[in-house]
Amino acid sequence: MFSNTIPLYLINGFLEGGKTSFIQDVLTNGDFADGQKTLLILCEEGEVEYDQSELTNLNILSLTVDEEKDFNGEYLRNCIRKYRPKRIFVEMNGMWDCKWMFDSALPREVEIAQVITIVDGSTFQVYVNNMKGILSNLFTYTEMVIFNRCTEDMPLHSFRRAVRGVNPRAMVYFEDEEGNPVDPGMEEPPYDLNAAVIQIDDMDYGLWYLDVSDNPERYEGKKVRFLAKVMKSNRFPQGVFIPGRNAMTCCENDIRFVGYLCKAEFAGLLKSRQWIWITAEIRNEYAKEYGEEGPVLYGISYETAEKPADEVVYFN
Repeated sequence: MFSNTIPLYLINGFLEGGKTSFIQDVLTNGDFADGQKTLLILCEEGEVEYDQSELTNLNILSLTVDEEKDFNGEYLRNCIRKYRPKRIFVEMNGMWDCKWMFDSALPREVEIAQVITIVDGSTFQVYVNNMKGILSNLFTYTEMVIFNRCTEDMPLHSFRRAVRGVNPRAMVYFEDEEGNPVDPGMEEPPYDLNAAVIQIDDMDYGLWYLDVSDNPERYEGKKVRFLAKVMKSNRFPQGVFIPGRNAMTCCENDIRFVGYLCKAEFAGLLKSRQWIWITAEIRNEYAKEYGEEGPVLYGISYETAEKPADEVVYFN
């Protein structure tokens, strides 16, 4: 950490999703309206325009980058040398790849302070249906996603799963057109939470996986049964493995293995990539493999199983 570290705030999202209004409100109200030299880099121009006179009065300089190839570490280094900002805001083009910013390509004195993604809830389903591959780039690195222009009759739980399927750690919020919070309530799962052993079908695995993470309290001490592929590692302690599934997060090119740690006396009998039906109890506790508290399965029993016709599960 450098003593003169420059924080960078990355605001991502699609064109006309509300990024400009969000940034202008953040910069002209509250803690950021303090007159410190701020550089605002605009990677696209939407319908809403910034009030340049207000930005100038607050010591905020805005620059526009028209081409994706021009926005890189060298560009930022030149901006820092020329303008000496105390902080940087980037209004990112949601169609551009921002991966380079997280692969040590930033100037050494720049540190990403926060990544927020703004999404227009009224058009989001169109992107889900037609541009799923772009969503991975949009959500992978974000810490917070704000869906604006939402109504209670929209499939908000599905929106949240689309985000959390790509980035389980992202916080998701919903707002109406006036900026007021919209509460989708707790989603009721399609399986019986009160069953002695909750049966998780393949079509519900993705929903179960996310719901256990989001609402650990309602799964504490519950017993579940599901079809899983065994994943073992030399890094795991004896008696620990992960029963899970390959899940499609957004498109066919973005599939990853998802599952929770499982502690079981029969772990040593299992082979990696073996298919089993597992019955286990869920507890929420600290695990050093997570580095924090999280769902941990305690294996009760297992049965060998055949590989399913479709190995992939989905989050929607």
